[in-house]
Formats: sequence, structure tokens, C-alpha cells
Amino acid sequence: MDPLLHLVHIKILAADLLSLTVQQTSPPSFLRRGRTVTRVELVGIVVSRDRREKFLRFLIDDGTGCVPCVLWLNHQYLNANASSASSDSDPTAEMALKMTEEVCLGTLVRVRGKIVMYRGAIQIAVRDVVLEKDPNAEVLHWLQCVRLAKECYDLSSSAQGVDIILQRGHSLIMFQAIVMLLCTCGANKLPWIL
Repeated sequence: MDPLLHLVHIKILAADLLSLTVQQTSPPSFLRRGRTVTRVELVGIVVSRDRREKFLRFLIDDGTGCVPCVLWLNHQYLNANASSASSDSDPTAEMALKMTEEVCLGTLVRVRGKIVMYRGAIQIAVRDVVLEKDPNAEVLHWLQCVRLAKECYDLSSSAQGVDIILQRGHSLIMFQAIVMLLCTCGANKLPWIL
């Protein structure tokens, strides 16, 4: 188990998420270049939405692929059976219902959750959904994913050390310069840099 990537939500692109190696254990585990990944964060546009009684299923498209996501709503059913006479409402159920309102077709959202398998396909069991109001959030997420993959996720554990810390100073300056250029010049001038 990799202590660096196991308990954090790693920023990842859909193509990378969908290409994770699945280890057939119980429960299944997911590997990225030999490192265990359990929780992820994606930013993309909602392209499909299907609300049922106990869950909301939706697809997130970040330009590299579409990721199925499931937000479970049955917290209210579990708590309603436990104490039907109580007037107190369940905050978890209320948060889940509020998140379903934010997931609308065509909206840009940030999704965090746990990677799970369902019928042989990777999907995300959603922990939280945040509506992104800044359209640059998606491009910023892409840049962060590329930087983190290069400097952290795709490195072997033996390569992480003093050299990585020294390299990060230069990479961070370059990353900040690209973001600054994007914010000042606009997205249409960015491709010539990449």
C-alpha cells in the first residue's frame, strides 16, 4: 500500500482514471504505475444525468474521456427507518440532496470520491460535488494533473528524494507562469506554449 496516494484524493484526468490497472482482490484495488490509488478528484462537464430513488448517476467529461459517477442518496432511508418519530433531519442526506441539485447537464463540476468497480467498469462513488463557477478551473485542473503526474504520481518510490524537492522549485515557477499567462492573455494564446 502506497502511503502517499492511498488516503488522498489525487487530481487525475479521465483517460488516466479509466486506464488504471485493476488488481482482482476483494475489494478490488487500482494501480497507477505500481502505486495504489483509491480516491480521486476530477473536473469536467456533466454530459449525462439519471436520478433514481436511491442514487444519482451522472457522467463527467473532461475532454479526455467520460467517467461514470454515482452519488448515493439512501442515507435518508437508512435514518428514516432508525428513527421515524424524530424531527431531526440527517445532515448527510441533506448534503447529498443539495449536491443532486448542483449536478445539471452542461455544468462544470469538481467531483471527489472513491474508485469502485461496477459490472466490470471503473466508476466513482461520489463523496462531494462542487459547482465550478470559474471556466478556467478545468484548464487549471488539467495543468495540475500534468504537473502532479510528472513530479509525483508517475515516479518510482526510489526516485523520490532530495532531487525531487530541488526540481519542484523550478517546475512550480514554470507552472505559475503558465497559469499567469492563461489568466492575463486568455486560453486562445496558451496552445503555442504547450
